[in-house]
Amino acid sequence: MSDTSQRHRPIWMDVAAIGLLMTATLKIMANATISPALPALEESFAGEPGAAYLTRFLVSAPSLTVVLVAPLAGVAADRYGRGPLLIAGILLFVMAGTAGAYLPDLTSILVSRLVLGVAVALAMTAQVALVGDLFSGSRRSAFMGLQTTAINLCGLLFIGLAGYLAGLSPRLPFLVYALPVLALPFLLSIHRREDHSGQGEAGKGDAGLPLASRAHWLMPALLVGALTTVTVMLFFLMPSQLPFYLDANGFDSASATAIGLGTLMLCGAGVAMTFKRLSESLGLASTLAVGYAMMAAGFAVLALEVSWLFVLTGAGAIGAGYALVQPGFLSLALQVAPVERRGSVSGIVTTSMFLGQVISPFALTPFIQTVGFAYVYFGTSLSFVLLALAVVLLMLPRARPQREVR
Repeated sequence: MSDTSQRHRPIWMDVAAIGLLMTATLKIMANATISPALPALEESFAGEPGAAYLTRFLVSAPSLTVVLVAPLAGVAADRYGRGPLLIAGILLFVMAGTAGAYLPDLTSILVSRLVLGVAVALAMTAQVALVGDLFSGSRRSAFMGLQTTAINLCGLLFIGLAGYLAGLSPRLPFLVYALPVLALPFLLSIHRREDHSGQGEAGKGDAGLPLASRAHWLMPALLVGALTTVTVMLFFLMPSQLPFYLDANGFDSASATAIGLGTLMLCGAGVAMTFKRLSESLGLASTLAVGYAMMAAGFAVLALEVSWLFVLTGAGAIGAGYALVQPGFLSLALQVAPVERRGSVSGIVTTSMFLGQVISPFALTPFIQTVGFAYVYFGTSLSFVLLALAVVLLMLPRARPQREVR
């Protein structure tokens, strides 16, 4: 199929785009999938020293190795190509992820989870770089919106499936990690398109923000990484602290957390579909500011009152805002990256996203223990207001709405 016909085909009908969308869901699959099985896993390994600690560490372990490996994966993607790195990452993901179904003890399962983080670093770094290589303009914006929708919907699917399997056996949820093999047939066309990306869709130029030059790309990339880390750190108050917030206020934490996070994901999935239209009409800077403002409103609502109406309204607003912010900073990362450095910049932003997840509970739990949830949520709301203002003041004078590159 010619590059021209590829560019005019709807993004959701592009074979490579489907494979890359499926790959994007590895990010949420890596950590959350085994959560429903943790209590039964702890019980089944109760005789091992430190079982309670090791079991809980299984969820966050992949994030630690992502933070360490992603920058190196970015350099490898620039040097050796994105396609081979992506395929290697998916294959390693399947092998390491499913290993928990048959490994004999918690220590070996923990090692497999650390290797899983290596696989996520390889796959996600290559995936982000390939999005920059293969798509540009409004097609890239459309992909980013679809990607956020896919991550939210698949998060619900994976956790639901894992919850059902955990009811049968605590080892069965690890088999969910075999699902990414389904993406491999869709990724076969990437090698050819990657080889010709310099003459293809993304090689004809990007109407990106003039925040970086080919010679001075590192500082803008690091600034985008810092923005990403702060954003994810604050957003991660939801999955990491919402159960404790609800439990402290008399809710059934298990069911209420599932409903609250389900509302967040569903609202995010719906709003993400508007990212292309908003970024084209408002520009990337204003779209980011709108997303931050919605997240600020959501955390303010959570802080005002603890009731189902406020919990669901706040969670929905936070999910909707993050659905605009996440594809926004990914788009920004690709815009500040010269073509030959997209792998390196993708490694920086991948590291930043997982670093935000890792440090969130360590950085914010002491404040919650000192002043309580309401003040922390109000402080988070104010932080997002400041981020919205900063984005407008720093980016808007130089930003332009993205247009289709033809």
